[in-house]
This record gives sequence, C-alpha cells and structure tokens, in this order.
Amino acid sequence: MSSKARQSPKRAAASGASGASGASAGSAPASEISRRRLLGTAGAAGAAGLVLGAAGGAGVSAALSSNDDGPAALTTLGSTAAMFHGKHQAGITTPLQARGHLVAFDLAPGSGRKEAMALLRRWSTVAEQLMAGRPLAGADTGVAYDAGPSSLTLTFGFGRTFFDRTGLASKRPGALDPLPDFSSDHLDARRSNGDLWVQIGSDDALVAFHALRTVQKEAGDAARVRWQMNGFNRSPGATASPMTARNLMGQVDGTGNPKPSEPDFDQRVFVPENGDPAWMAGGSYVVVRRIRMLLDDWEQLPRDQQEQVIGRHKKDGSPLTGGDEHTELALDKTGPNGRLVIAADAHSRISAPEQNNGAAMLRRPFSYHDGMSADGVPDAGLLFICWQADPMRGFVPVQRKLDRGDALSKFIRHEASGLFAVPGGAQKGEYVGQRLLEG
Repeated sequence: MSSKARQSPKRAAASGASGASGASAGSAPASEISRRRLLGTAGAAGAAGLVLGAAGGAGVSAALSSNDDGPAALTTLGSTAAMFHGKHQAGITTPLQARGHLVAFDLAPGSGRKEAMALLRRWSTVAEQLMAGRPLAGADTGVAYDAGPSSLTLTFGFGRTFFDRTGLASKRPGALDPLPDFSSDHLDARRSNGDLWVQIGSDDALVAFHALRTVQKEAGDAARVRWQMNGFNRSPGATASPMTARNLMGQVDGTGNPKPSEPDFDQRVFVPENGDPAWMAGGSYVVVRRIRMLLDDWEQLPRDQQEQVIGRHKKDGSPLTGGDEHTELALDKTGPNGRLVIAADAHSRISAPEQNNGAAMLRRPFSYHDGMSADGVPDAGLLFICWQADPMRGFVPVQRKLDRGDALSKFIRHEASGLFAVPGGAQKGEYVGQRLLEG
C-alpha cells in the first residue's frame, strides 16, 4: 500500500486490492459534461488520494481533474476509480462495493462468433469509459453526470454454452464442466447459467445503474438478458472502524478468505500464465449462487444457538474457542462437558480449508432483498460469488462437504447457480476475451 496516499479507514483495510496507477484525467469536448471534471481536486475533500497496494492489475486510484474552475471536490468515496486494463479484470480482488448487479445474457438466435466479437468490443469500450468516470460520447443518459467513478467495476465472463454457440467448443476449458448436483439445491433453470455473464459493482447506486443500463443497451440485437440479480453491501465508512462484511443473518462473512499477502493467493485464485487453455491466463473461474436465507426461522433461534450453528461469536466474528476474528479456530478444543466447543457440524468448521485438504476460494458476495414471497416470507439472502483457479479444487469439494452435514443448511436454500470462465484483463488496445475470440 502506498505510503504517499492518505487513505480512508475503510479502504485502507480492504483486503484483496489490486495494483493501481493514477487514472488519466484527459479532457472532454466543451459540449460534453464530464463526470471526471466534476471531481475537482480530491484533496480539497480531505483526502489527497487513494492508492491500494499492488497485487495484480485491477487497482483503484483517486481520479483527479486538472480543472480548477469545477464544483467542489467529491469525497474519496466518489473519486476512487478502478483500472480497466491490467493483468486481471477488475471486480475480483477489488474491495467490496456497496451496490452490485449480476446479469447473464444469451446470444440471440442467429448470433455467433462475429456478433460476440463485436459485442465484447462494445462492452469493453464503454466499460473503460465508465470506470474512468467519463461520459459516453453521444449516448449518455445523464444518470451519473454529477458522480465520480465511485469504484465502478465491470467484469465479463463466458458460460459453457457460449462456446457451442460461437463455434469455439474446442477451446472450452474442462473447468467449465457442469457442477455436480447438491442435495440443498432447489435451482431455477431460468435464473441459472447463461452464455455471457457481467458483474457490475460500485459504491454509488446510480453509477451502478448507469453501467447496467449501458451494458443492456449495448447488447443490441446480439444478446438478450437471461436473468438479472441486484445486490448490496454496507457502504464504505459506515462503521467506526474497518470490518469484514456482514450478511443478512447478521454474521460476519468472509473471515477465512485467502489474502493477497499469502504466497499461494494467485495460485488459488488465478489461472497461471502457462495454464490451459492459454487464453485464460490471468483469468479466474467464478461460481455464482443465489442463496435464499430462511430468515424467519433463523431469527427465532436465540443468539447463542445461532453462534453454535456458525461456530463464531455474532458480535465480532471471533471463534467460539477464543481470540479475535482472525484467530485460528481451535478445532480440537473441548468444553467442561467434554464436547467440542466448535460443534462437528458448525459451518466454520466444515468450510475451513484445513478440513477440506486446503481447498479455498475468494468469496466476494452481495446481499439481496427482493421483497416478500407469495407465502409472506422475505425473499432475501446472499448472492454468493466465489473466485478460484479451478472450481473442482475450490468450490466443489467445500460445497460437497457442506452438503453432507452443515448445521446452516436447514436455514438456507440454493435457488440459482452459474459457472463462468472470466478471462484475464484486457491490455491496451484489446477487448476482454479477444484472445479467445480471435486466437
């Protein structure tokens, strides 16, 4: 992490940030209202800028304007900008954002490789502009004119069926083989999978919506929306000190994530440069699950029983065996009654890497709330998003074990699922997926 930048407490503690460099302000034609011009000077807002430590190629930096006659500066929250170009796509190791949209597309009848190439080229062009905080020339709706980049990220991936529909079946990775069935699955096929997948994240809801509308409009006649899911997290700076995110059950969620400082982080999360297939170098595989939380049932449990189900204290995420949130679980520790302090079926025990031959994945979820179901219960839960170099060594072994005996299973229901190959980041002059589509 750069010692030259003053950081907001929330961002300074955010783990998994990628390498960053200052975004070029550039100059917009006088006829355009530039979102970046409206940033003014971030230092005037009490923050000289934000540069997150190097761990890849999708960083977040302060977007500054050279114009001195613009409005008052934005706060750091609005001025941070993720980099579009880099070794990895943004939105994987980028710190959690406050607002997210997940949307899957199917190629339209008659669309193939040629149409897919044009679509990814259009999407990459607008993603670069939006992430830099620039308006879209001649086609901007104005929704985000007075906002900064707000850590906007757009991440693009390919589903298994994409390769058949573009004549690229020979280039489909084995890692995209269908996920196995799990007993906790109640999957809706209409809200699962898809040819193409886009993840949008931002710390401002209007900026995220603007990006969503742009992606949908740029799809044109080439692709149609298959499903869309909307999520949220706590806003940066909402707590007195940096904290791991909480889910809608009130539990600290994400403590066991692999950290970029760990020597095997890249090995666990990203496909290596010499990986197979070559076009996935620097990429990652994402599993997306819409997990309904049965909140009425969960909230009837006394807090101590909720903590037994998870194996951690609800207040601060610390293990029931003592310490703070980041203290290792003492899985062999017993209480005065001779029983394990962290129960054999506790969620934290079963999902721990040491209980799964080291299997781990980078979880980066959003919560969701889609109102009330017809039966009068909340349609709410987790948009579970996890990243790994190989889902058969990350998500699958852990989920299999959870499926066999996780105490949390009776309080959740997996209702939608998707698996997508997310290629490495685009270099200057490239569009995302170019090495696949033109290789």
